[in-house]
Amino acid sequence: MSHYKVIIFDMDGTLLKDRGIFVIAKKLGFHDDLVRLIREPSLQYYERSIEIGKILKGMKSSDFLKIFNNVPLQNNVKKVIYELKKRDIITSIATDSYQFLADDLKNRLDIDYAFANNLIIEKGIITGKLEINNVSLEKDFDGNNIYSICKGHVLELLCQKYDVPLEKSIAVGDGIIDIGMIKKAGLGIAFKASKKVQNHADLIIDEFKEILKHI
Repeated sequence: MSHYKVIIFDMDGTLLKDRGIFVIAKKLGFHDDLVRLIREPSLQYYERSIEIGKILKGMKSSDFLKIFNNVPLQNNVKKVIYELKKRDIITSIATDSYQFLADDLKNRLDIDYAFANNLIIEKGIITGKLEINNVSLEKDFDGNNIYSICKGHVLELLCQKYDVPLEKSIAVGDGIIDIGMIKKAGLGIAFKASKKVQNHADLIIDEFKEILKHI
């Protein structure tokens, strides 16, 4: 039986080898618009997410899913998830991507929960409207940036749901947006992450299966 009870993973660059929205953007021809919005300095991070949603209006969700299903997993992801579930650890995904994509990966990997932004889809067509997960606009770890999802808050809520203290949780991520949950978790893991993310982690790894040695 593991000391840890809850684990939360970032999706793009952590469970997946690539960032799903960039792969989709290149395939469907909106990569330049995506990059332009990501680099727009006048917008908060959550505002960028909303604006990106708008450029997707009229596209088919089925096209997104078809491309997303071909984004490769990190090595040993399936093995690690299987072992975590054998040890009765609650598994989850937290991503600033879209709920229908996160749910697809959740189902493929038999993960318990997925938390993401809700891209509104009607009759299979993306409307361009986005309901962000971070509805209360909780601030990032540094008290400045506001992302479309506050992963630290998601971790807190999941632990509260199961009456699990934060010290019995694990967070795994690679990006700046993951620092909040990495700092709050009992075991914060930086996976193939930048130095800035590593500085806030308890554990730094480059191989996914290394997670199993520490639970």
